[in-house]
Amino acid sequence: MHRVKASRVLTLNALAAIVLIAAAMALKGHIAMYALLAVGLCNSVMFPTIFSLSIDGLGERVGEGSGLLCMAIVGGALVPVLMGEMADHIGLLSAFFIPLLCYVYIMYFGGVMSRLTSAPTNP
Repeated sequence: MHRVKASRVLTLNALAAIVLIAAAMALKGHIAMYALLAVGLCNSVMFPTIFSLSIDGLGERVGEGSGLLCMAIVGGALVPVLMGEMADHIGLLSAFFIPLLCYVYIMYFGGVMSRLTSAPTNP
């Protein structure tokens, strides 16, 4: 993280997750399964990066900001429910469009943060 901006790491990992989900939607069998498992590797990098980018610059309000961010995680519990409903109505592979959209937004957030920060951010 000393050589690459955190926002760039976030953007690239979100892009990797998008490509992996799209590959899983297009392919079948073991390759699709391994692609979806690899999304978990992207998630392990994205979550702490999102957290550190979100609270950076909050100053004395960092406690409030981190608390709100932790509460916002509950919103992520809605994505599997929505995906399950879509899977029941239009099929499992098509339902992966929901998390794909979430990763597109994360990539957008990383891009915005990349333009806002000029120096590398250490999480």
